[in-house]
Amino acid sequence: MKEKTDLSASLEDYIEAIYHIIEKKLVARSKEIAAKLDVSQASVTEALRALSKKSLINYAPYEAITLTEEGKIVAEDVIFRHEALKRFFVEVLAIDSTIAEEGACKIEHSAPPEIIARMISFTKFIKVCPRGGDDLIKGFAQYCTKGMQGEKCDDCVSGCRPPSISVPRL
Repeated sequence: MKEKTDLSASLEDYIEAIYHIIEKKLVARSKEIAAKLDVSQASVTEALRALSKKSLINYAPYEAITLTEEGKIVAEDVIFRHEALKRFFVEVLAIDSTIAEEGACKIEHSAPPEIIARMISFTKFIKVCPRGGDDLIKGFAQYCTKGMQGEKCDDCVSGCRPPSISVPRL
């Protein structure tokens, strides 16, 4: 994973929005960015100037906006962090998708790349580990929503540990 850029959270939101608009329409316009982020035209203009100064976008007033190669890399990194966080929140922590989206938006700007990489590794591991897998993830989701363990927890755990070790109930 690429190192995080030195962009502010706000500028990361702008470059992410620009990327998504360009994905759909090939170019972005300041009016579309303002609508997507629910901000004023003046805020968009200021952000576009800042991103242009960092050579992340091609921008001239009243013209279509495109990403530079570096801008595309930066935007993809922001989107990668966002999606990885959201997937972890939904798939592993059993968080509602709407809340997961909101949390990912906030955390994507501050989480070090090492933490996100470790979360991705954990998710991959837990899905393939013979002691874990989808059953473990589903069991955790059930525990979160219903506050209880599945009926077969004791049988499952007894197959994973030596008989002399007792596992406390949560």
